[in-house]
Amino acid sequence: MDIKGKRAVKPPALVLLASFIIVVAGMKAASSLLVPFFVAVFIAVICTPPLFWLQRKGVPRVLALIFILVAILVTGLLFGVLISPSLNNFLSSLPDYQARLSTYIATLIGWLREKGVNIPEGEMIGVLHPGWVMSLAGNILSTLSSVLTDAFLILLTVVFILLEVEDFPKKLRAVVKKPERALSTIDKFSQSAKRYLVIKTLISAAIGFVILGWLFILGVDYPVLWGMLSFLLNYVPNIGSIIAALPVALLALVQLGVGTALLTVLGFVIVHIFVGNIIEPKLMGKGLSLSTLVVFLSLVFWGWILGPIGMILSVPMTSLVKIALESYEDTRGLAIMLSDIGD
Repeated sequence: MDIKGKRAVKPPALVLLASFIIVVAGMKAASSLLVPFFVAVFIAVICTPPLFWLQRKGVPRVLALIFILVAILVTGLLFGVLISPSLNNFLSSLPDYQARLSTYIATLIGWLREKGVNIPEGEMIGVLHPGWVMSLAGNILSTLSSVLTDAFLILLTVVFILLEVEDFPKKLRAVVKKPERALSTIDKFSQSAKRYLVIKTLISAAIGFVILGWLFILGVDYPVLWGMLSFLLNYVPNIGSIIAALPVALLALVQLGVGTALLTVLGFVIVHIFVGNIIEPKLMGKGLSLSTLVVFLSLVFWGWILGPIGMILSVPMTSLVKIALESYEDTRGLAIMLSDIGD
């Protein structure tokens, strides 16, 4: 009986595991197609509230959609004009920054040895190697720039998603046996998801502008580049602010010295503490936050599958999954497991 029982239990678990591996492998293989699609879905969700707002104000549906598309195109062009030159200049100057940082590290090692602390120089340089720290920031922005080469595909997908949004409830009523209950749950998820993404995007944009202004005042090179990086990585709480601050601090160190580097770090710390502990919880609610472990695991998982863009979209996608789980009574326990609170 025990053997038969084990045989009855094992196949479903193996099938689920095999299915998961196949899906993940398929996503990894199709990452070049999935990245533009996920970016398009992300943009479409953010654009849905202003689209509906324009329609409520009496703007025809097609004209409202044209306004939204023009706004997307203008934003993309501004990104290309402002970011691409700075990114190219930064990547071309990276070897020079690397040499100057190596000089700082050698000086630090010499000072520590004078104090009686013996640190192998090769290991110290390996830990603080700017080829890893600064190139990570460059790779994230370079990947985003490469995604924009699929701008036509992304824009076309956004158009079709926005066109289908209004008709989706009608289709659901024709398919589902109990449409009102399903529509209520989907509407709850949709409202929470749109609210989360819109507020998170506005907060991230505000952080990006503040960081840009602070670095411009300090005189750090490429402030627009680092402001954009702060905007993107603010979607990744806790870990994202560290990834955004570290290359900027190293750049400020080699360019302007220790004092400016400390002021740079101080600016990042103040902004993220103020936003993360005061503004964001008030606007979005504490219950929408994820546990640090879930953030880290989602960062690693989606980063491995989709690359740097997956790292940026990992927390928004995981947060949407959490919101979806909260929408159903049967899965609310799983949502609690993903959150950073036990309520």
